[in-house]
Amino acid sequence: MADAMLNEASLTYVESFTPEDDVILGARERGLEFGCTPIGAAGGAALRVLAAATGARSVVEVGTGAGVSALYLLGGMAEDGVLTTIDIEGEHQRAAKEALTAAGVAPSRYRLINGSASEVLPRLRDAAYDLVLVDADKTAYSVYYEQALRLLRPGGVVAIDNALWHDRVADPTQRDAETTVVRDLGRTVRDDDRVVCAMLGVGDGLLVAAKR
Repeated sequence: MADAMLNEASLTYVESFTPEDDVILGARERGLEFGCTPIGAAGGAALRVLAAATGARSVVEVGTGAGVSALYLLGGMAEDGVLTTIDIEGEHQRAAKEALTAAGVAPSRYRLINGSASEVLPRLRDAAYDLVLVDADKTAYSVYYEQALRLLRPGGVVAIDNALWHDRVADPTQRDAETTVVRDLGRTVRDDDRVVCAMLGVGDGLLVAAKR
């Protein structure tokens, strides 16, 4: 019991380790209002580090939401970096634009594309991106992953949010469509010789893989 309490305390510590500013908190609240749960604070901080570590100048985000992850990504990207963010919900992207404006991000640093990622991603250039974040329709994760590998340069990173999917992935008795797709994708990435990967236990799980 003591170990469980310590673990819970540690997880809480991890999630609160990097404070969020008012703009991110506001975007997070809007996202929750829309019913699209944004990436957690620890996951967002990990994205910011990944963007900084890769010297990211070109990033693709699948699933804009209300702009929480966009703010984190842009916070780590190079000053001349451009984020391309895709979402099928125009209302979500309008909220994201408001958050980016409130954060003082220049419009030249992001491109909002309203549409289905399955249709938009194939139109983007091969090997032209440093980082791809996948955080959208779970049943299409395998499609997004393959597109991400095509888009990434060697050494580029794909990050997949909700890789533990509300603790369902680790439970073999959970076999609904979304859980099964996310679980199968984890195995695919783990066994994929094209990448080097790690499962980060932050938030709802962040699966990261660097393209060889």
